[in-house]
Amino acid sequence: MHEHPVDDSAIPELPTSATVGSLNITILGINYAPETTGIAPYMTDLAESLGERGHEVHVVTGYPHYPAWEIDASYQGRSIDEVVNGVHVHRRRHFVPNPPNALGRIKMELSFGARAASSGWNTPDVIVCTSPALLATAMVLGRARLTPKRPAIGVWVHDLYGQGVVETGAMTGRSARATSKLEAAVVKSADGIAVVHDRFVDHVVNELHVPRERVTVVRNWTHVAPIDVDDLTAARTRFGWSPDETIVLHTGNMGVKQGLENVVEAARLADEQNLPIRFVLVGDGNQRPNLEAAAVGVDRIDFVRPLDDQDFRTAMAAADVLLVNEAPGIVGMAVPSKLTSYFSSGTPIVAATDVASTTADEIRASGAGVVTQNGDPAGLLTAALQLAGDAETSARLGAAGVRYCATAVGKTASIDKCEQWIRDLVAGRSQHASHSKQHVTHLDAHLDSDPKTTNTDKAADAR
Repeated sequence: MHEHPVDDSAIPELPTSATVGSLNITILGINYAPETTGIAPYMTDLAESLGERGHEVHVVTGYPHYPAWEIDASYQGRSIDEVVNGVHVHRRRHFVPNPPNALGRIKMELSFGARAASSGWNTPDVIVCTSPALLATAMVLGRARLTPKRPAIGVWVHDLYGQGVVETGAMTGRSARATSKLEAAVVKSADGIAVVHDRFVDHVVNELHVPRERVTVVRNWTHVAPIDVDDLTAARTRFGWSPDETIVLHTGNMGVKQGLENVVEAARLADEQNLPIRFVLVGDGNQRPNLEAAAVGVDRIDFVRPLDDQDFRTAMAAADVLLVNEAPGIVGMAVPSKLTSYFSSGTPIVAATDVASTTADEIRASGAGVVTQNGDPAGLLTAALQLAGDAETSARLGAAGVRYCATAVGKTASIDKCEQWIRDLVAGRSQHASHSKQHVTHLDAHLDSDPKTTNTDKAADAR
């Protein structure tokens, strides 16, 4: 399935800007296809779309491991270099923690960062680093900044790292402050950054002290096409769902951030009250074993391994309610990637989240669902049953989500904006290099015109 592993140094050097108007782009990030959740679909979409637009695109990434937190067994060796859908993909094996605690994540990022920073790069016009992983991004930026005639550097921020370690409880006190300082240093060292939501801008500008003119908002886009299901009853039967029960579907990662203990307890309450509802959790993650253990004896909850693309889309269309659940304390660190898929499905959404969170803002902006307080199983149960029991409201919210896809999170518009951001990074870097060259030329002219100046080796070194 894959080419034989090759030595990092064997990656060929490629010319810059092979065709008029095209760029040589390197994208670095630990997540990429065939991972189907989290950052990977966006990184893959961006790389392949830029390739389709005529750019030379290289991706330096890790081995598939998320959300299972173990490397896909079909990916062997230390390095794999292949061309996938027109993109040069350079995979570098790295440590994967299981479970992914704070120390384990640090080791993973350092191991990937060391391999990415020491790999043989092409000669890019621009390097785009995705964050997370922050430590790997810092290491790659360090190398890039030391590269002669260095490329433009952009950081594509999907999660606010410093805020995230505090909100999830992964770090506190001095370690949390150190993480925020590192995040600020990393993003300020780049030529520009892109963030995935407008609410991130205030944090980046006010807390990380990045000048506003260097921050661009590039919304995550809908990467799952909707599907027409001819017979929803048959589809539900195939999934084992009864026609007379409300199906509440949660998809994606089962981690600390999702706080899915809330869903287990809502299902337990439904059992106690003999209510016609079933919670279905599709996906994987480091908290899945704990959740399954907590749900022993609870009838109204199912755990399903990740589905293939068609079944995933069919399940979203056949469910009565789609669920976003966040742990108490999660407010502004991220925007759940599942939302763009949910919007496209035409199925209404219940978001169990802090009412002041970025997720709640996104639900209100889309008009595609309702918000209930996180950490409140009874409230979640009531909201889901009320929504499923109101066909008119459900249809209205589902239609609003589809419209929001077209107007706010459409793929073409987001890729257009990201491509322009990348072009602006290159143009800004070229202008900076030109100014630096002019400065050196003016200094040389001044030295040459001064009869008292001797052009010694020390003076040349200073230039």
